Amino acid sequence: MMGRKPRTWRRYAMALVVWLNFLDAIGRHWAVATPRDVEAFKDWRLTDVRNAERVKPGSFDTDRAALNTFYTWASGAYALANPVPSVPTAEEDERQDEVIGPDGGRRSRDGLRPTGARRRQIKWMLRAAFEQWRDIGLRGYGFDGLRIPGWRGVNEDRDAVFVDGLYGTGLRLQEWASILDVEMPLRAVGRFPKAWLAAACIKGAKKEGRTYRVPRRVLKDIEGYCDPLEGSRTEASRRAQRTGRYERLPYVRVVTGYNARTRTLRIEGAEGDPESLLSLDVIAPDERRLLFRRTEHGLEPLALWLAPSGMPKKPDGWEDTFQAANARIAERWVQWTAPHLQGEERERRKEQCPLWARPHMCRHSFALKWFSVLSLVWQPSVEGFTAEELADLREQFGGIWYALSTLLGHDDPEVTKDIYLEPFTALQVDYLMALLDEDEQPAVDALICTVAHAGGRTLLPVGAAAGARGEAGQA
Repeated sequence: MMGRKPRTWRRYAMALVVWLNFLDAIGRHWAVATPRDVEAFKDWRLTDVRNAERVKPGSFDTDRAALNTFYTWASGAYALANPVPSVPTAEEDERQDEVIGPDGGRRSRDGLRPTGARRRQIKWMLRAAFEQWRDIGLRGYGFDGLRIPGWRGVNEDRDAVFVDGLYGTGLRLQEWASILDVEMPLRAVGRFPKAWLAAACIKGAKKEGRTYRVPRRVLKDIEGYCDPLEGSRTEASRRAQRTGRYERLPYVRVVTGYNARTRTLRIEGAEGDPESLLSLDVIAPDERRLLFRRTEHGLEPLALWLAPSGMPKKPDGWEDTFQAANARIAERWVQWTAPHLQGEERERRKEQCPLWARPHMCRHSFALKWFSVLSLVWQPSVEGFTAEELADLREQFGGIWYALSTLLGHDDPEVTKDIYLEPFTALQVDYLMALLDEDEQPAVDALICTVAHAGGRTLLPVGAAAGARGEAGQA
């Protein structure tokens, strides 16, 4: 497990605790557990009515991977039989995007894996729906478009630009949450300046980092968030400096310089030792939260995203931000649509709120938007080719899927094609072109509405759903 991410350590440790508690309850030692015990554990976790804390199939899927990893190690260390009837190795938990086997075909299905467990629950958001979710959930607006009286958005600028960045860059939550301020191309020119994603922050511990694009609007909002006079980031760090919070932290590494060309940090030596150079590509998310610089006010974090305490915000903390925003939106929606409801009826009404978001939905939406844009680019570029020549060209260069996999950071375009945009795989570019006009935003929205409405995968802004459905039907 040394090569795994700390998030995987925590999740696997929890799975092992639950498993060992289950074995203790049935009087079985872990070293003599059998496949029948594992099947009983699965039944207890998923379906046993005596268990008041049953979980969804996807959660047990992670339990299964954790137990398989543990017993694979134990079988080698102690010559024990592995009671987990598992086909894939535990590496799948670090590479959840990839379900294609090494021979190009699908991996065989694990018999223990619950049938309800899916590697991806794909949902998309139109830009208008995303902005409505952001404004109501994070910026204190109502469904009428007006600010809620008494709203105190202490971290409004931080939260709004963070989700805008997720939606605009297509990065995973942990990747975007681990960015340092020195990695942001704030002075670069162009609408989509390039930035570098460090290898140690990429899911699956890649050997090399990669470039990605940051929308100019997101960079301007980051400048506002970091503004020394009005930005909440400076206020949070000053608060921590006044209380001496940073000086009390153990294992702090003080950065004395940064070389943007080589992407290396100059680290202050301890007790008179010389300074050392450290590449950003080898600094993992947890270590990044220990990077500080000296200023006239004291130590200051290099981490871009700070909690109100001034400490770098952990990636898991952003899950709480999304949940709080969803809860706030559900409450506003009930107040807007059925203010008379009380008690259980009110709670049931909240569960029906059509506007919500998860962090990875931003990445899905990024993929869908750029699929549409790349479709526009591809068609004029290949005019004049025969059908056979087009097939050869796509086989050699991958067409849209190759470019899209590059934007998403996938090693294999088939992963992008098979997982992120499965409803689009059967569509021809000519059909997509018929849905698009010269204006990009209405074109992309019309495409998404037309294709994705039947499957219920796309979230629309509340209050505009009927109109959008009508436009999609006309298209």
